[in-house]
Amino acid sequence: MTDEADAYQEKDMPKTGDRKAYIVTGPTSGIGLRTALELAKRGTVVLVGRDRRKLDEVQKTIERKKGRHAVSVVCDLSDIASVRRAAAEIIALDLPIAGLLNNAGITQQHATNSAQGWDMTFATNHLGPFVLTEALMPHLPDGANVVFICSAVEDPERKPAKAVGFRGGRYISAEASARGAWKPGGSARPGADAYATSKQCNLATAMVFARETPRLRINALEPGFIPNTGLGRGGNFFVRFLLNHVLPLLAPFMKYWSNPKRAGRVAAKVLINARGETGIYYDDGGHPTQGSALVRDTSFQDRVVAETRALLATLPA
Repeated sequence: MTDEADAYQEKDMPKTGDRKAYIVTGPTSGIGLRTALELAKRGTVVLVGRDRRKLDEVQKTIERKKGRHAVSVVCDLSDIASVRRAAAEIIALDLPIAGLLNNAGITQQHATNSAQGWDMTFATNHLGPFVLTEALMPHLPDGANVVFICSAVEDPERKPAKAVGFRGGRYISAEASARGAWKPGGSARPGADAYATSKQCNLATAMVFARETPRLRINALEPGFIPNTGLGRGGNFFVRFLLNHVLPLLAPFMKYWSNPKRAGRVAAKVLINARGETGIYYDDGGHPTQGSALVRDTSFQDRVVAETRALLATLPA
């Protein structure tokens, strides 16, 4: 398969001298790291993650190149109080923010709870990015890009997702998801329903935010199946060996498969895109695609966002 990320047109990218700032969550590994390194060629990168030491390492890596700059902001996306503090810190930097990439995400084999007592996967993948984005949007200039990293596993009809044990998003309500309750009939794979549902909510959120705030460019990206991102952590030794060491070598030649380097280039391409597109769901090649039938329903999208806001309103300001 041709690496389409290498084939993007420079006319869709700002000139190197047009220095802006870009926010990347989860920038210390995988897609986030690769995207941050790509964006550093174009401007300042605001690195948002939990681990100060790892953030500092990435910052040093970026700044080894003359003229490149990064800023680290510690934030636990599963903890809403931490997200609010991080948003305030980013705003106080007073940087010319051109883009926000909501990349950070987790999958768990055994459910744990966030600082608010909510399901850790749902809090990290959906609630945290939701709060961060809403806090930052009023401070983003017209035309700034916001991108949510989503996943095809939210679609119960996607054959590759079904083949590895996913059964699509199992959304009941935001409150039920926060409790770790999912629609019956889901996956037998531990953590799969929580992950798929959180990613379905990411996609619904991106579509609603795009409609609500047309002055910004708000989109979503499905980066493809990346075998060594941790989704196979619960498998036996042989399965983990295949996912971490063998299959990544084959990924460039297989449909729907990718790797962090390629996905990072596509994510940077979508985030820097100056063509003004909004409300688009992009596939792993940077082309428009579609989510599940449920998430394409605007009434479902609106319900996810309304219920998420109602849930978050139960917390102290």
